[in-house]
Amino acid sequence: MVDTAQRNADVEGVDGGVGLTALLVAAARAIETHRPDSLARDVYAEHFVLAAPASARWPVRREQVPAGDKDPLWGRFARYFGLRTRVLDDFLLRSAHAGGARQVVLLGAGLDTRAFRLGWPAGCVVFEIDREGVLEFKHRVLGGLSATPKARRVPIPLDLRADWVGALIDAGFDPAAPTVWLAEGLLFYLPSEVETSLIGAMDRLSPAGSALAFEVKLERDLWAYRDSPLYASTRQQIGIDLLTLFDDQPRPDSVGDLAGRGWSTTVRTPFDFTREHGRGPLPEPNDALEGNRWVFARKPSP
Repeated sequence: MVDTAQRNADVEGVDGGVGLTALLVAAARAIETHRPDSLARDVYAEHFVLAAPASARWPVRREQVPAGDKDPLWGRFARYFGLRTRVLDDFLLRSAHAGGARQVVLLGAGLDTRAFRLGWPAGCVVFEIDREGVLEFKHRVLGGLSATPKARRVPIPLDLRADWVGALIDAGFDPAAPTVWLAEGLLFYLPSEVETSLIGAMDRLSPAGSALAFEVKLERDLWAYRDSPLYASTRQQIGIDLLTLFDDQPRPDSVGDLAGRGWSTTVRTPFDFTREHGRGPLPEPNDALEGNRWVFARKPSP
């Protein structure tokens, strides 16, 4: 394992609940980074995992997983997160380079390091919104690594249930400029009314040329998958019961909402991208990924 000087960093915000899932995704990105057929690389991810007492003994390389890719958590589930990282990386970069957006907003940014590891165009600014404890932990770890962002980075320590729009504008966000938004692995933790509010706010703050990506789950009954290998292994191996963290109320039709507001939308399954890239998870029986959808939306000119 890679040594890190940040083992004793303050982990308030990542030591339990939804915050702990940020460490799970970081561990997945670390494993993906060291694969010979890696879909995405994040050299910072393992440092987060090793810095937090809750995750310090988790694997950060595939050779540390005895069952390898057959392990439901650190094999298939971790590969899912690696694929998601690659697909959303590509979306953000296309939107910034070809689409011309120079503002990027990461909602529920967690331990995202895209400001540090992606090749952003000149003049790009990345706003990261998440709870103070999560961002503070990230700052401590990255500061210990002397990491330098490749775009202007503006962290906004705030819960999304607060006035994040006002805080974003106060931090220098320009509502008249095209923006690319990302809500990665966020919406299914939120009450449906909060999701609807977020979608409405992003629409109001997005002029023509803006883009948006987010993830949703379409299952009618999440608990039908309680014994699926992914959820069961996550509970058993690292003590995270994802189903108790997801909001299990009926979800809003955010895709239809955006379409009604004039956005063009595309809905894909993760398995679409597995086939496109030639690696990643494929469908299996009792599959907790069956209802996952990745949504991409663009706001065209009138």
